[in-house]
Amino acid sequence: METLLVIVVALLAVAALTQAVRIFEISSQIKGTDTDVKVDDRDNNTQGWLMILFLVFFFGAFAWMVNEYKAVLLPESASVHGADIDNLWNISMGVILTAFLVTQPLLFGFAFMFRGRKNRKATYMEHNNRLELFWTGVPAVVLAGLILYGLTTWSNVMNPENTEEPMVVEIYAKQFGWQARYAGSDNELGYANVRLIEGVNTLGVDPSDEHSANDIITNELHLPKGRPVLLKFRSQDVIHSAYLPHFRVQMNCVPGTRTQFQFTPSITTAQMRSKPEMIAKVKRVNALRAERGEDPWEFDYVLLCNKICGAAHYNMQLKVVVEEESDFNEWMKQQQTFAEML
Repeated sequence: METLLVIVVALLAVAALTQAVRIFEISSQIKGTDTDVKVDDRDNNTQGWLMILFLVFFFGAFAWMVNEYKAVLLPESASVHGADIDNLWNISMGVILTAFLVTQPLLFGFAFMFRGRKNRKATYMEHNNRLELFWTGVPAVVLAGLILYGLTTWSNVMNPENTEEPMVVEIYAKQFGWQARYAGSDNELGYANVRLIEGVNTLGVDPSDEHSANDIITNELHLPKGRPVLLKFRSQDVIHSAYLPHFRVQMNCVPGTRTQFQFTPSITTAQMRSKPEMIAKVKRVNALRAERGEDPWEFDYVLLCNKICGAAHYNMQLKVVVEEESDFNEWMKQQQTFAEML
């Protein structure tokens, strides 16, 4: 509500200023006063130097922003395919920043160099084939290269070559939480349908399906390092978006259909916690939490919802633990199967 009031007040202020300017113009016309501004070389020089000053301020603000915000960027990818996605991101941003750093000085520099002068006359140029070819051909080639590289990266990520059978895990979404269902020793999920939800069977798993008995339902997602994982997504109510930022994974969960994504975790939770950049980030976060009287935070991978799915969307999170194969197997032994839950 506060934000809405600020926006309304700002709009009213702009409207009032516009009307004041209009009243001044009408008043000047009635009095016969000349409202045309006479521009001379001094004014043009002032405007030209202001352009240069703004360029310096603009680049200074940009440098400050990069320095301040680099600390809150995601750390290195914790999945095998994430390196390709990060590389695509870095190349794209490199192209964008190069264009930015080249065009902005030219834009403001030309405004300064060709500012109005008393004895200077503008040259009219109707057309230049070489310039047209340059500023359409170069962007076209660069964009075509980025698109082709992006399509190749996307194809490789979505169709990975399996050297071993991936572990199958279902991620079940509902307002406002997640549950994981492991395929068990047979690595095949039992049939499930929302119409079968009843009592402790919160995922609607079919008890009569022979593959359902050894399925394992958990409220945390544990994954073994270095082993391919095939996540199958299902939603109970609305469209959710399963987002695993540290693994560069995102996939929509759509009611009435199933989506999937395969990836291989490459960094355990313990290894990520021990990285210098993560230690520094945890220290900064805990300093802020201490000021607010909140408990200290410890880094964990997390599964988030990246769709605005309702009032408690912000709190829709699932803890993700990546561990060594032996630790994962030990954790799995402690979990109840679906048959044992009934």
